[in-house]
Amino acid sequence: MPTSPKDLRGGDPLWAESPRITVRHRSRLDNESCDVAVVGAGISGALIALSLAEKGHDVVVLDRRPPCHGSTLASTAMIQFELDTTLVDLAEKIGATPARRAYRRSYAAVKKLGTLIERHGLSCAWKERDALYLAGDEHGWRALETEAKRRAKAGLPSTFLDHDTLLASYGIERTGAILSSGAAEVNPVQLAAGCLRIAQRSGARLYSPCEVKSVRTRKDGVDLETADGASISARRVVFATGYEVIHGLPRDRFDIISTWALATNPLNADEVWPDRCLIWEASDPYLYMRMTHDNRILAGGEDSKLIDADRRDAAIPNKAARLLAKIEKLLPGRRLKVDYAWAGAFADSPTGLPHIAPLANLPHCFAVLGCGGNGITFSVIAADVVSAWVEGRKDPDADLYV
Repeated sequence: MPTSPKDLRGGDPLWAESPRITVRHRSRLDNESCDVAVVGAGISGALIALSLAEKGHDVVVLDRRPPCHGSTLASTAMIQFELDTTLVDLAEKIGATPARRAYRRSYAAVKKLGTLIERHGLSCAWKERDALYLAGDEHGWRALETEAKRRAKAGLPSTFLDHDTLLASYGIERTGAILSSGAAEVNPVQLAAGCLRIAQRSGARLYSPCEVKSVRTRKDGVDLETADGASISARRVVFATGYEVIHGLPRDRFDIISTWALATNPLNADEVWPDRCLIWEASDPYLYMRMTHDNRILAGGEDSKLIDADRRDAAIPNKAARLLAKIEKLLPGRRLKVDYAWAGAFADSPTGLPHIAPLANLPHCFAVLGCGGNGITFSVIAADVVSAWVEGRKDPDADLYV
């Protein structure tokens, strides 16, 4: 079995009650052949399938769960070009030029996603927003001022706000912040479902539930055997299995950890902060939050290396209470309660960059693993990198994600 089943999330995700999140799929798989088999029908698999199908490739998508019901359902869907690792710190880790490339590519990916959504008329609550990065215990105002200057020099739309400006503009008491344009918010499950439907209209076939039992490579392709005894013959296979990590990925380059999230009761219009910007902080663990279309505060954080699913889920009430207390301290004067609370797994890498690369131990196979808080942004990049790989090209930034 190429991946081990995991309990990827628990609790009561906000998005589970969204309309338009079901996708027509086939439950019975007979023997199939295709150009590309995509294993995983979450946001990464959906964007990859859409990209390939629109280019005329014959695509089959498989998932052991209902489409869009793995980690995508647990996302807080804050779409940002900013990485968990600052540009200054990333330059120290991988060099100044690659760091600038990584940030610029993420900035372009957010723009590309917005264009894709507009072009296809997807109804997924997409809204462009600014992002406010607050000084915290990891980076104070001096570090953020330096970071903002470094970003501006790289052509990224970021401005440093001092304490007085931040307080006057947003009512937030911190020593400083970076205000960046080029961010967005979205309903991640509606987005993934919409992409899968468009891919299907271009000929992609979607099978669920479909468990891949074994992978056998050959000179000119790959054979997948399913738990039901059917097989899929593909020229290429992409494992977009998220945090159910494909065996063979270099495990020293990432950790699978846990995060928690909540959505509050809807706020009155006068309780919503200016510009409805995304807010996150330079702390460890950091708080991140945004507004939803119906004026709920959607927040996450309290990240932990706890990986046992039962213990992770048992911690939901306590973690939600801690998150709520942080929100109330940052944004006092609002009467808040928790309406939804959930937990999920995600990957963390030393650089904050994802792993998007061929599998060294499996010819004709490719793995996609987003890391940090930029999962959907990285999924957009993954669709580009995978498309280039399938077509025998090399994406100009592929070397950043190995």
